Amino acid sequence: MSEILLEVADLRVTYPGEGGDFAALRGIGFALGRERLGIVGESGSGKSTAGRAIMGLLPPSARVGAEVLRLGETDLRGLDEAGFRRLRGRRIGMVLQDPKYALNPLLRVGEQIAETHRTHLRQGRRAARQAALAMLESVHIRDPARVYRAFPHELSGGMGQRVMIAMMLIAGPEVLIADEPTSALDASVQRQVLAILDEQVRARGMGLLLISHNLHLVRAFCDRVLVMYAGRVVESCRASELAAARHPYTRGLLAALPDLAHRRARLPVLARDPDWLEPVR
Repeated sequence: MSEILLEVADLRVTYPGEGGDFAALRGIGFALGRERLGIVGESGSGKSTAGRAIMGLLPPSARVGAEVLRLGETDLRGLDEAGFRRLRGRRIGMVLQDPKYALNPLLRVGEQIAETHRTHLRQGRRAARQAALAMLESVHIRDPARVYRAFPHELSGGMGQRVMIAMMLIAGPEVLIADEPTSALDASVQRQVLAILDEQVRARGMGLLLISHNLHLVRAFCDRVLVMYAGRVVESCRASELAAARHPYTRGLLAALPDLAHRRARLPVLARDPDWLEPVR
């Protein structure tokens, strides 16, 4: 790996509860360079919690600790909300799963993109509008002026996700976190959105953290893969080597994938081992 854009070591997130504390993240670590890094695992494995912890978007009840949590030269561990607001959009962005819930339904799409530009780059309304139109065009929207004037409910799912990508990239961040960015889209639109993400990440020399439950997608799209189970990273490998994974949890996930070329009456059920909860040595 070349330059490290994001470094995480021993990241832990705990929530208090009536029955005792719940450990959502149990000491994960990784480094992200100018590459596409995928995080996969079942629902509840901690994938999204990791992304939100890095962005400073967890609720106040969450207790977050880490040995290292650094964006470039910036230590994220001691940042307050104002500090995170200065970073979000300008140095790190996050594309969420469903733009219907991420975009403000009362504001036109273009105004929301331009607001990000004005907030972080301190330019006037005319310059922000021109930058927003150019950004919409760069994510392959055919009629940027029309989409600029549209409200979120007037956009399709794929168009809304392109708008989200444009909004997160307009201020030129170094790192982009994409949390299930295609799970609400059909297969053909998924490919288009992933192609746009890939094009933008490569052109800008960014680091991409792709959070997904889709092993097929991550294996085809990413450079490296982290596999998470119960708040831990149990395996890390090149995406091209995922089929040769050694951890039994990863092997179980791969075995449970449907294969159109080999019909089976029943897919295998993943058997979990309590030893998987122990730290990887």
